[in-house]
Amino acid sequence: MPILLDLFLTFAKIGMFTFGGGYAMISLIENTCVENKKWITHDEMMTLTVIAESTPGPIAINCATYVGYKKGKIPGAIASTLGMVLPSFIIIYLISRFLNHFLEITWVANAFKGIKIAVGILIVDAAVKMLKKMKKKPMQIAMVCLSAASMMIISLYKLNISSMVLMLAAAFIGIIVFVINNMMEGERAKK
Repeated sequence: MPILLDLFLTFAKIGMFTFGGGYAMISLIENTCVENKKWITHDEMMTLTVIAESTPGPIAINCATYVGYKKGKIPGAIASTLGMVLPSFIIIYLISRFLNHFLEITWVANAFKGIKIAVGILIVDAAVKMLKKMKKKPMQIAMVCLSAASMMIISLYKLNISSMVLMLAAAFIGIIVFVINNMMEGERAKK
């Protein structure tokens, strides 16, 4: 199958059958692009996830665009992005066009309640996979624990903190950790 068609169909399938947004799609993107198709490596997926989260736009679309670009340059990026976006666009368009009270239908409302649970499981699955692949160094373990504790505190106390502030704080901490690690490695090299 030509790579552009394969990229389009692969991401169209992910886009059509994944509910819950980009974070829920990460697990499926990793499963498809890393394990099944072997288009990218696990390390690239982890890096890609961080970059896709840090750049403007939905994380799943950013991931699709990157993988598409890696496999087919600009045409590949376009094919992957269209594959990810078109199914959702068409479904939302049809729902808005023909079903005015779609969510008022009892079985649809109940289906979405079940989907919420599945979305949570997909997000946890993606996080667990990343944790398993993470290098187990003391500083990285401390950062994961600190991040998890911070998220719990923010959620439990319903603190209203801008995601931009959180990202800038994480970037600042990452830079500090990088500088400390480089200083420690420099000291070790001198000995």
